[in-house]
Amino acid sequence: MDDGGHLLALLRLDGCAPIGAYIATEKARTSALGRRESKQYEDMINGGRTAFLSAPLAGTLEGGVPVVVDGKVVGAVGVSGVKPDQDSQVARTAANSLNG
Repeated sequence: MDDGGHLLALLRLDGCAPIGAYIATEKARTSALGRRESKQYEDMINGGRTAFLSAPLAGTLEGGVPVVVDGKVVGAVGVSGVKPDQDSQVARTAANSLNG
């Protein structure tokens, strides 16, 4: 995603369920627009801030990570298809490789 949540690239690996591409895209969009990891929204909801369920964000699950260059969020990476902590680990690795 770019910083406005617009898709720049998508790769769905062989064997990944088609819905994984949708979920990963929404995780990245949530992270780009919110300027934080999507897991933070999941944590808020699980912690009782259920009002976030009505926010216009579809990817409030772990696995979206912002790309930060010179202290500014310039986009985000989203991953879906394995366990949540693995999704975020892969997304962090990708985001860090893009962090100028």
